[in-house]
Amino acid sequence: MIKALKLPDNFTVTAHTGCEGSPDNSIESVVRSFESGADIFEADVQFDANGAPVLAHDAPVGGEPTLEEIFQKLAGYKNMRCNLDIKRTDNLKIIPVLAEKYGVADRIFYTGIDIDFIEAVKETPQIPYYLNADIAEPENQSEEYLLSLVKRVIDCGAIGINCNHKNVTKKFVDIFRENDLFVSVWTCNEEADMIRILNTAPDNITTRKPSVLKSIIRSVE
Repeated sequence: MIKALKLPDNFTVTAHTGCEGSPDNSIESVVRSFESGADIFEADVQFDANGAPVLAHDAPVGGEPTLEEIFQKLAGYKNMRCNLDIKRTDNLKIIPVLAEKYGVADRIFYTGIDIDFIEAVKETPQIPYYLNADIAEPENQSEEYLLSLVKRVIDCGAIGINCNHKNVTKKFVDIFRENDLFVSVWTCNEEADMIRILNTAPDNITTRKPSVLKSIIRSVE
């Protein structure tokens, strides 16, 4: 059961790539994201042999949609944002160039950023990013531990943390919010998980079923 729902003012629903039964990292996935009412769509980003960014979770094999195609599509969806889940950083500097070309630079951000990627993303400082991190189980989340995570995110220059929903608690979310950092969780596909996470009031929930999540939210507003 959802308690009194008090989501942050700028709460968002992100459509995981392959949402609503569409193929992962496809143009169709982007269209389905928009049609579902999601605020953000996710795309995995790799680089092909020529350094061009393409949509792929694993090493590109050829024929993948290009990020330029996705930015063209995003340009037409004026109220939508794009979460670029970075898998490699080979030619990251090309991404803001393409984003500026299509007028979408203010509507993209990075996830998938772990410690090894920090130096590369700092070379494109105009693109905000979340730090991806594994988090301890709730019984091991002391205040000292949570503050150490907060410090890690701040030290990395990230705007918040992006983490698996399973160990996220209200205390976890609250301590990040107290430090002016965002909490984004992935990937809630079951209604029970959606309800539990909504009660923690994060800033973003990523799901392959954005229409279901939006429906749950509407039912208690």
